[in-house]
Amino acid sequence: MKTVSQANSSQADLSQADLSQADLSRAEALKQELTDFVLEAEGELAVALESYSATQMARIAHQDMQRRTLLIDRFITEGTVGDTNPIDLFLAEHPELSGSDRRLVSSWKRSFVGLFAVQEMAENTLELFNWTTAKTYQVNLSESAEKNRLGKGEVLLAQIAPVTESEWMFSSPWTSFGKLGKPKLAVAIGNFKQNYKTHLYSDAPELLEEAWKSVEQHHQNFVDFFGSEEVTMPGYQLNKKLAEFQEIITQKNLEAAGVDPSLSLEELAERSGVSKEEMAEAAKELGADEESVSQILEGTGKSKMVAPAIELPAPLKKAEQVTILTHPRWGQMFLPTYTQFQTLLTTPPVSKAEQAAAKEAVQKHLKDPDFNSFVWHSLAEKYPVQMQTLLQEALQRPDFQISQLNALLEEFGKESEAALPEIASVPLHLHNLFQEALQEVNKDKSKTKTKKKLGTGFQR
Repeated sequence: MKTVSQANSSQADLSQADLSQADLSRAEALKQELTDFVLEAEGELAVALESYSATQMARIAHQDMQRRTLLIDRFITEGTVGDTNPIDLFLAEHPELSGSDRRLVSSWKRSFVGLFAVQEMAENTLELFNWTTAKTYQVNLSESAEKNRLGKGEVLLAQIAPVTESEWMFSSPWTSFGKLGKPKLAVAIGNFKQNYKTHLYSDAPELLEEAWKSVEQHHQNFVDFFGSEEVTMPGYQLNKKLAEFQEIITQKNLEAAGVDPSLSLEELAERSGVSKEEMAEAAKELGADEESVSQILEGTGKSKMVAPAIELPAPLKKAEQVTILTHPRWGQMFLPTYTQFQTLLTTPPVSKAEQAAAKEAVQKHLKDPDFNSFVWHSLAEKYPVQMQTLLQEALQRPDFQISQLNALLEEFGKESEAALPEIASVPLHLHNLFQEALQEVNKDKSKTKTKKKLGTGFQR
C-alpha cells in the first residue's frame, strides 16, 4: 500500500509527464499552423520561399520527399523575407496567440539541422548525439510507433526544434542512414558538411568561433611564410614548399601544446605511454610526420580543435602551374587555371577561334566551384573594364555591367558569403573519427591486396 507521500509523488510524476505530452501536442499543432501559413502565403513571402527552395535544391544533389519537407522547415527558421523572417511574419499575423505560444514559436529560430546518432531509447523519448558538435538532446515523440521505426545506434539526418528548455521535437520527417561503421560515418559527415554548411556548428557557437579563428591564423601563417596572399609555381615545387610550411606549422602547434619539439620519438613515446613502434605505425597509417602523431598521443593540447594537414591535392602535384590564393575568410583556393584566365583579361581574344575558346573558358570557370566569388571579385578589382568586356562578349550580354557581377555569380550557384573553408580546424572528436576511419580503410585495402596475391595462379 502506497503512503500519502508516495501517492503525491506518483501524481506529480504523472502530471509532469502529461504536461510534457501536452507541450509536445501544442507545439506540433502550432508547427503545422506555421507550415501552412508559409505554404499558403502569397506575395513577398511566396517569392522568398520559391527563391530559397530553388537555390538550396540546386546545391543538394539528392532530394527525396523527406528532404524537400526539411527544406521548407529550413526556410521557416533561416529564410529571409525583406528585412524580416517567416516566424516573425507568422506572429504578426496571429496576435491572438498567448504569450507562451508566442515564446514557443519564437524559440524555433534556434531550430537546426544535425546528423544525429540515437544513443538511448525510452517511452516516447530519444536521446540523440549530434555528431558534429558532440552535444546530446532529449527529443520527444508524439507516437511510440515512430520510435519503433528506429534502433539504437542509427544515424539520422533531422531538424529539431525546442519545446521546453531541455526538451526538443522533430520539426520535420527524419532520414535514417542506418547503423554506420566509421568509414561510412565519416563520409556521411563530409556530405553533411557539404550540403548543410551553415548547420555544421549551429548549436555550438564556441566551436564555430574557434574554427573561424583557425582560418584567420592559417591565413596569417601562410602570408608570413610565402610573403604574399597569391603564390604561383609548378605543382611539384609548390608541393615541396607546402611540406616545408606544414613542418613549420607543426612546430608551432607542438610548442603551443606544450610539447618540446626537440624530444626524440622514444622520449615522446615514453611520456605518452605507448611504444615507439605503435607511434611510428600510427604516423605511417595517417600519412603524417611522427611529431604530429606524437602531439595527438601526448594529449597535452589545450585546444578542442585540430588543424587539418596542409597538402596540395594529388591531381595538382604534376600541374604545370598552380596558383594558391589565401584569405582570412575564404581560406585557401588551389587554382591550376588561374593564370590562363588572367591572360584572357590582359590579352583579349581577337580571332573567332580565340573568342570561342574564351566563351568556353568563361562558362567553365563560372561552373567551377573552386573558382568562387572571392576569386571572381579579386580579378574584377584588378581588371574591371576587361572583366566587364569579357563577360559581355562571352555570355552575349552586351548590357552587362561589372556592378552586376554578384548577381551573375549567384545565378551560377556561387555563394556571396564565405562558408567555413576546408582549412578550418575541426573538433577533436571529429578529427579522431576521420583518422580511425582512414586507418580502417587502409587496413581493408591491405587485406584485399594480400588476398589477391594469395589467389594468383589458383583460379579455376
